[in-house]
Amino acid sequence: MPHVELIMPKMGESIIEATILNWTKQVGDTVEVDDTVLEIATDKVDSEVPAPVAGTIAEIRYGVDETVAVGEVIALIETEVGATVSASPTVAPADPEPAPTPPAASAPAKEPAAATTATGPAKEENSESGRFYSPLVRTIAATEGIGQTELDQIPGTGNGGRVNKQDIQAYLKRRDNRFITGPGKAAPTAGLHATTLPPRPPVAPAGSLASGSSELIEMGRMRKLIADHMVMSKRTSPHVTSFIEVDVTDLVNWRERVKKDFQQQHGQKITYTPVFIEAVAKAIKDFPMVNVSVDGDHIVKKHDINIGMAAALPSGNLIVPVIRNADQLNLLGLSKQVNDLAARARANKLKPNEIQDGTFTVTNVGTFGNVMGTPIINQPQVAILAVGAIRKKPAVLETEYGDVIAIRQLMFMSLSYDHRVVDGFLGGSFLRRIGDYLEAFDAQRSDV
Repeated sequence: MPHVELIMPKMGESIIEATILNWTKQVGDTVEVDDTVLEIATDKVDSEVPAPVAGTIAEIRYGVDETVAVGEVIALIETEVGATVSASPTVAPADPEPAPTPPAASAPAKEPAAATTATGPAKEENSESGRFYSPLVRTIAATEGIGQTELDQIPGTGNGGRVNKQDIQAYLKRRDNRFITGPGKAAPTAGLHATTLPPRPPVAPAGSLASGSSELIEMGRMRKLIADHMVMSKRTSPHVTSFIEVDVTDLVNWRERVKKDFQQQHGQKITYTPVFIEAVAKAIKDFPMVNVSVDGDHIVKKHDINIGMAAALPSGNLIVPVIRNADQLNLLGLSKQVNDLAARARANKLKPNEIQDGTFTVTNVGTFGNVMGTPIINQPQVAILAVGAIRKKPAVLETEYGDVIAIRQLMFMSLSYDHRVVDGFLGGSFLRRIGDYLEAFDAQRSDV
């Protein structure tokens, strides 16, 4: 019977995996072309995966909350109308891999019957503590020398607190690196796998008090993904951050003068963000080697200038929608893009292609009242600009009559860059050029 593979789609240049949020179709359900089969999420955006063909869901290979690599087969769709679908779907709520074949060959005909239960994988067993463990988890535990007492202490993120493959693998990494906590010290590295470690204290449920003065709060899905992405970026790129202070008095005066008429004429609020993006796009044209990415021992030079803007969500997380070909838009076009993407980001209505293919990122830490920041590079880009709050300060001005002290609108800007490919001369010169464009802003400008 012909089958079509449903593949985990690629959701962006730097996205290598996605988490399954919900299956809208189950084994045996019929689908039409473009019917939503499941909902997935990355650290950037939530999205729906449609059916590429019409047919019947024959097999589901991963369960809810499973994290799957891009390109992996997540389901099979039987395309022959009226074909019989197997009564034992391989849906694995906690562990996608099937149980290993037992060495004994006795009573092989009884194995499929045990696997057709509607509640989970074959032969799930529970310990004296009442926790369920799949055959895969028990096999890994046996291979790594994890006893039942130790296994019962591993926190589970699966359904009902069940330990899945990812949980036990994460535990093994901590175990091998001697990051194990408990009443006693970690066991010596030598012979670690053969030694039963001291039991760990029970992990308090999320939201409950772990002690009289602390509270244990489980990370949400998006926060976990953001955390992984940030750690990966710091491991990948040697970060260097440069700072400059910019006099934006003319820009501030211009905005105060035109913002009311601008909104009445164009139906758009004019903020500082599109002006910053305009200056960045101009500077990238002057220093195109900042608009690159790294591929092994090669530098990939990007001809499109696609600028991402970090937008805060109501949850406190950040998302980075992308303004494509920002250098080809005037200030009105940039304002429309900035306002539209920011509004839909807050409403969680961004499309997957609107957070992809960014080549440079701007983040406005001044929104939170901060005067400067040291942002983390948004991989696979090699630089990110942070703009701080604009503050009135006394400053020394050079005039034809000598130096004077005046009240000016000043702002710090910082550029974090990947020192593998952007050295101090390039990074510092690029940052200074952005500042020069902002300081030279025409207060009488009308080309919007």
